[in-house]
Amino acid sequence: MLTFTFSFIGTGNMGGALARAAVKKLPPEQVLLSNRTAAKAEALAKELGCAAGPVSRAAGDGRYIFLGVKPQMMAALLSEIAPILAARTDRFVLVTMAAGLTMERIAAMAGGAYPVIRIMPNTPCAVGEGVVLWDANSLVTAEEQSEFTNGLSGAGVLDRLEERLIDAGSAVAGCGPAFACLLLEALADGGVSCGLPRQKALLYAAQMLKGTAALQLETGTHPGALKDAVCSPGGSTIAGVRTLETRGFRGAAMDAVIAAVEKTRELGK
Repeated sequence: MLTFTFSFIGTGNMGGALARAAVKKLPPEQVLLSNRTAAKAEALAKELGCAAGPVSRAAGDGRYIFLGVKPQMMAALLSEIAPILAARTDRFVLVTMAAGLTMERIAAMAGGAYPVIRIMPNTPCAVGEGVVLWDANSLVTAEEQSEFTNGLSGAGVLDRLEERLIDAGSAVAGCGPAFACLLLEALADGGVSCGLPRQKALLYAAQMLKGTAALQLETGTHPGALKDAVCSPGGSTIAGVRTLETRGFRGAAMDAVIAAVEKTRELGK
């Protein structure tokens, strides 16, 4: 029987992004994709050069089984595949990316004391510039943790985080791309309102965000210091910063993270 290193149940935005990352480090023939809409998995599999199959095959033949469904759909999925998992005699690891659901709860819904890895990835994983927060229960061996992180390293930064902090980390790294895109779009809209062509405004805003993030990561300089370096006395930048402060920019960003954490915790109830 052919066993796949990674099998994905669900090839939506997040599952698809992780599949794209996986084939950067694993031979495509070691990756299996499955989706309720088979054509969706088949199209992505054809693009990536990997296999496609039904959910039952992903559950039965994967060593690391990615459960890429929404939290409210997880119980139904695990109930469906529980008999397949129980019948397996080989070793496998469940990989959950469902917001708010603990590893203990995932194992309980799956009906067994299974090894579980919990991850919270973000969409930039699709281009190798993502963040994958992860933790593992005590049944996942050190060798399995290493194999898993090596196989997913094409996604970007993998950082182990205590499960109790994953909701907070996810609100920053997982929800953050949406917040960043709001800022990107707003900056571009501002440029357009001042006469810039739309595509140029988007290019300038996107490259500016990418470059500023790279500068902070490479130098380790506090963002406040990087901001100060751009703000000349009496200049244009400090005038813009003052406007953002007057409109509650930082407070709104903090509140967005807090709201995301609170919603995530509700999903886990």
